[in-house]
Order: sequence, then structure tokens, then C-alpha cells
Amino acid sequence: MSFYDERALEGVKVLDLSRLLPGPFATLHLRRMGADVLKIEDPGAGDYAREFLRSEAEVSAGEPSLFFRLLNEGKRLHRIDLAQPSGRQELLALVREADVLVEGFRPGVMDKLGVGWERLRAVQPRLVMCSISGYGQRGVFAQRAGHDINYVGYAGVLEQMATREGRPVLPNFQIGDLFGGTMAAVAGILAALVAAQRTGEGRHVDVSMTHVVHEHHFMAWLAVRREGRAPAPGADLLTGGVPCYQLYRTRDDRWMAVGALELKFWRKVCEVLGHPEWGERHWSLGQPVGGEDARALEAEVAAVFARRTQAEWTALFEPADCCVSPVLRMDEAMRHPLFA
Repeated sequence: MSFYDERALEGVKVLDLSRLLPGPFATLHLRRMGADVLKIEDPGAGDYAREFLRSEAEVSAGEPSLFFRLLNEGKRLHRIDLAQPSGRQELLALVREADVLVEGFRPGVMDKLGVGWERLRAVQPRLVMCSISGYGQRGVFAQRAGHDINYVGYAGVLEQMATREGRPVLPNFQIGDLFGGTMAAVAGILAALVAAQRTGEGRHVDVSMTHVVHEHHFMAWLAVRREGRAPAPGADLLTGGVPCYQLYRTRDDRWMAVGALELKFWRKVCEVLGHPEWGERHWSLGQPVGGEDARALEAEVAAVFARRTQAEWTALFEPADCCVSPVLRMDEAMRHPLFA
């Protein structure tokens, strides 16, 4: 079964009360798996995503942003005013026929509206409710505002995504939102659906984006358990401390990603580079990670990569199959045969 088997969740009814990115992307995954998703917005501005990155052309055409349209593709749209008793009764009527409800309000908001977990499970015992928040439904941070940059900052991830000088780098990939929120929600919902099918009882899935990212920051966890602290940026096995797992600039100011962690791959890389003797300088053979020899060899390898363009190196490494690949722009990736 592929990830997006459209029959996997056939017949499953999902109510999506979430906004912006994590929740709507999670329900988009469920929709692609065959679920029927009804997106519920308030009668005013609705989901803030409607205005997010909205172009002048979209404003002129009277349509919501591409951001909103992509995240809600294939969903049915509906407006309910949960501030009104009639709106709450309408939601409860929909819940009686639903399997899943996803929300991303501040913790406690659903309870204040009179449609919290206890009220919902009373009308639909098999319901799976998923609440996505920055810091979880309980605890001292539950009511704090935040965005992706804050979640990965608290989780210890942003400090590790840094230059060798220690300056953190902002990735244009929302790790907290999409991994900590979206994918954790999908996994939790699917597991809870299986449990509901088996036992007849629903579940309240509490997704804290910060806690999910923190728990999965495995290599830093490992370093702390082993050495008492996280590794210095750019000095560990997977962050630039070895020449066999590194980024190298090409002649045309593009980049190649070398991921030859295994000795057999590294030796093949060195053959393609024209320096088979470098194949004996590898961390698995005793080269100190982040040490002087690793830094010296990295500089030698970098000088070789600088002699050819990214396209030339890609052509040379393609048949070698030794974990070397071009660092593509998104538009290039979208045209690449891997995704086409």
C-alpha cells in the first residue's frame, strides 16, 4: 500500500477545525488516504491561511491564497459560529456522525466553547479527537504562544543547525510544524482509529509539537547521554566533523552532498575524485571526528570539488552509487525524475 492509498480510510469522516499549517496538512494527508474531510471555519475571516502570502492577483480574483488552496484541496468547506449556541449544536450533530476531529486552538478553548473532549465523547464515544498545540494541553507552557522557530529552539534542534562558528541557521522547512505537528498528528490519529475500531472507545490525541521534536532529536540525545552535552556545531559525525559526510561547493557555486558514512562508499568516492589513497582516511578506521586530519582532508576534498560544476560532478557520481548527490533547488527537485 502506498502512503496515499485512496481506499485506506474510505468511509472515515473527519472534521477539521484547525488553521494555518500543521492541522490542515494533517487532514490533507487523511483526505489523500480516502477520508472525507469537512473543514469548518468561523463565519468571519475563517482560516488565517486564506490571507497568508496572498498575491495581488488572488486578491483581484477574489480567491484565497495558494497556501490555503493547496492545504485544503479536496476538502469540503463549511462555516460554523461556535460562539453561538446554534453553532455548537450544529457541531455536535456533525460529531455524532464523525470519526475524527482535529483542532489547533489554545488549550482550553474548546472546553470554554462547550465542545471540549468530554462533551464530544459523550455524543460520539468512538470519536478520535486530535489537539495540536505548541507545548501540549497541560503544563506550565500550555498557554504560551509560539511558532516553529520557538518550538525547535526549545527542543534543542535549532542550536544544532548552526555554522561552525555557532550561529544557528533558519531552515525553510518547518520542522516543528510539519514533523512535530502534522506527521505526529497523522500517526496518533491512525493509531487511535485502530484502537477505536478494536475497542469501540475513542481517544484524545494530545500533540505537543515541541515535545515531539525534542523526543526525536536522537543524535543530540545520544551525545548528551554519552558525553554529558550536545556536540559543538559542525564537529560531530553528522554535522560536518568528517569529510565523508559533508557539503562541498562546486565551481559554479552550487553544492554536492557527500553521505559516504560507510567505508566502502567513501573509498568509491575517493576513486571518482581521483584520489584513491584518501580512502584509508575514514572515521571507521580511526580518524578522529572533528580532528585535525578530518579538517585537513576536508580542505583537500573541497579543492577537488571546486574544479568542476555541479552538473559535471553529478554525471560522474551518478553511475558510482556511493551516496553523493547534488543539492537541488526546489524547482529543480520538482522536475527531477525522482519526483516526476
